[in-house]
Amino acid sequence: MSEDNDRFGPGAYLTPEEAKEFHKIFVSSFIGFTIIAIIAHVLVWMWRPWFPGVNGYAALDDGIRVAQATLMPLLG
Repeated sequence: MSEDNDRFGPGAYLTPEEAKEFHKIFVSSFIGFTIIAIIAHVLVWMWRPWFPGVNGYAALDDGIRVAQATLMPLLG
């Protein structure tokens, strides 16, 4: 019965020490995931901005044509 008193409540199967350890792992994993997501979003923004400039996405057409002219001889 004393073991039940160490638990956090009905349905909780962790001791306070286990809960603290789980919380530490959860928080560090969440922070790591958030940092990776932020880096990925910045890289995608640098590759192709989400909001077009004054000329819309027409400015990207030149870059696409250059990439196409470069890659097509390699593929064919």
